[in-house]
Order: sequence, then structure tokens, then C-alpha cells
Amino acid sequence: MAYWLIKTEPGSWSWDDQVKKDVEGWDGVRNHQAAKNLRTMKVGDKAFFYHSVNEKRIVGIVEVVREFYPDPTDAKGKFVQVDFKTVKPLKSPVTLADIKADPRFADLSLLKQSRLSVMPIDDASWVAICEMGGVAP
Repeated sequence: MAYWLIKTEPGSWSWDDQVKKDVEGWDGVRNHQAAKNLRTMKVGDKAFFYHSVNEKRIVGIVEVVREFYPDPTDAKGKFVQVDFKTVKPLKSPVTLADIKADPRFADLSLLKQSRLSVMPIDDASWVAICEMGGVAP
């Protein structure tokens, strides 16, 4: 199993929206590196659900339930999406400031490639962030 972080603007698609829908396709990714990460995802992989813009915090966990397929919002057919199922919210959201303040995360993609919307999370960081958020990994 691999771990990921997916970013969304809560005004466009929020954790509450995800919870209501339960399973939803992650479409609209137009960055080639982020799209490559979507293509790498496998059923059962888990991802942190990150609210970007003003919130800048991890609020929940989702799981890949369908591997990549064509993104219907891409008229040229270059990009893909995956389907995520809601797993659970974090008891305490983990903010970007919390992550920046912790030296364990110095090499985390979230800090090194802050504009990337879909990124891998290493196993140790996954466990540490889950613990910070008050949930079991």
C-alpha cells in the first residue's frame, strides 16, 4: 500500500462534500507530475485529504477504490482521475504550520513542492501525521 496527499480548495470540493458523496472521482488535475501520481495509485492506497487556500490543513483520509481512468472533464483525453472513498476524518486537523514546525517532515513533498496537488507521502510521515491528527494509521 502507498500513501498520498491530495489537495482541494474547500470552496470547490470540501471534506463535507466528500463525506456526503462517499465515493467520488478526483478530476480536474492538469499538472503532469500530479497526473503521473494519479496513474501510480492502486486500489487500497490511502490519501490525506488536504484543504488548501485559506485553511491549509489535513482534515481527513480517503482510499482509492478505482484506479486511473480518463478524466471526463479533459476534452483532449490526456489526463486521468481515480475514485476515492471516504475513510475517516482526523480528530484534530493537522495544519501546514504544524508540519513545517516538525523537523521529521523536512523532506516532505508538501513543503518542497507546495503547488503540487497530488503527492506521495512516505510511510513514517503517514504514521506521524495520523498520530498528530488523533487517528490510527
